[in-house]
Amino acid sequence: MMNGHGKSDSSVVPQKSPNKAGHEAAAEEVEGRGLAKGNSRQQNAPRTQSRSGAHSALERVREEAAKDRKMRFTALLHHIYDDTALRAAYFSLKREAAAGVDGETWRHYGEQLEENLCALAARDKRGAYRAKPVRRVYIPKADGRQRPLGVTALEDKILQRATVEVLNAIYETDFVDFSYGFRPGRSQHHALDALYVGLLRGKVNWVLDLDIRVFFDSIDHGWLVKFVEHRIADRRVVRLIQKWLNAGVLEEGRRVRMKEGTPQGGSASPLLANIYLHYAFDLWVQAWGRKQAAGAMVVVRYADDIVLGFQRKADAERMYKELSERLGKFGLELHPDKTRLLEFGPYATENCKRHGQAKPATFDFLGFTHICGKTRSGRYTVLRQTMRKRLQAKLGEVKAELRRRMHDRVPAVGKWLRAVVEGHIRYYGVPSNYAALALFRSQVERLWRRTLSRRSQQPMRWERARRIFRRWLPKPRICHPYPLRRLGVIT
Repeated sequence: MMNGHGKSDSSVVPQKSPNKAGHEAAAEEVEGRGLAKGNSRQQNAPRTQSRSGAHSALERVREEAAKDRKMRFTALLHHIYDDTALRAAYFSLKREAAAGVDGETWRHYGEQLEENLCALAARDKRGAYRAKPVRRVYIPKADGRQRPLGVTALEDKILQRATVEVLNAIYETDFVDFSYGFRPGRSQHHALDALYVGLLRGKVNWVLDLDIRVFFDSIDHGWLVKFVEHRIADRRVVRLIQKWLNAGVLEEGRRVRMKEGTPQGGSASPLLANIYLHYAFDLWVQAWGRKQAAGAMVVVRYADDIVLGFQRKADAERMYKELSERLGKFGLELHPDKTRLLEFGPYATENCKRHGQAKPATFDFLGFTHICGKTRSGRYTVLRQTMRKRLQAKLGEVKAELRRRMHDRVPAVGKWLRAVVEGHIRYYGVPSNYAALALFRSQVERLWRRTLSRRSQQPMRWERARRIFRRWLPKPRICHPYPLRRLGVIT
């Protein structure tokens, strides 16, 4: 968190300040990169390494990246086609994932794993590797729309995973602390904790809830390559990334070339998106908070889900205007209907009553609706409840699957439902959300009883149904500690 004078409030969100060097090479100055510096220690790494040798080589890359934040790495490809790196990438993939356009599955590829990996490494080394188009599929979103996902070919997945491992050693030293999406050791709940603490302790009176319109489909390839070249001077690695960007998508049997966007679903897509927003948003908004904001300011970003908190309304309104112009420079646009400025904080309830409004507005972030509330002692707090759309969408999925499994045996359905309910509880089991958890479980009970009743053409007795529910459905419980407690332990 930053105040208007650029000082970090360590009592709220302790910062390791990974970009304290100033980052003169921000997106504004993308054209003026310095000359590539030699990094002989990376170049001299052995081509065939053991697992510990590969790990130590990446540690040296990480150390050099942290030591000099303007260094451009000239020799990285051999870390990617290293046999240990490719093997580790293969075993990190999901075993049962759908096949891409090549039809290759994880298990079939593994039948001749060493030969296949050697052939892949040789093609990558001599530049003969060709990326395959991504198979486009659509999954339903909570709001009824369709989210496009890309199913990547297996060898593309392996190379992407190995490349991400190498690039993470560099970019994890650069990325700012308020960026949480798709980063090693960080999760949605770390972002939720940081937002909760910022709202509670950060003098926040106004919230700017941002939504970037179709972000992953709007990433400009030219800008992305320029951003990557800030750190990566190895042209072979840059060309590898360009091959994935230019591979296009296969939709309804037709190959479509993409001039912008990166398909969601690949291993490289989240990292490339983070790099794009690091230069287009993170560095700029961090400098804005230090130099332009008159009051305190809180920023939390998980991929393209962004929430900003402000002490002063004037700062929030100015940020809204200037951010729209900033993102427009890089081909991004704030969604006019989903981006909102709302009053939120310890004084919001009183101000709403003064203006004749029932209660302060709420906003959604990572599946939770955030609400201005009060503790039993009357103090201001932030309540988090499962988003209604998410709850209804999940129950709709359960209903459809129960209909499909209507004639399956009770233990088989019970094991599946146990996993569904347990997964829901583990994610949404935060303090102040017990009622929503209990509602979800009771609705699952209702749907399951209705399905069991239809099998026998007569209503199942509640006594028998409750015995089945107690056997298979986990009880609602709070799984996560209060954010102030967990964040204190982590930092």
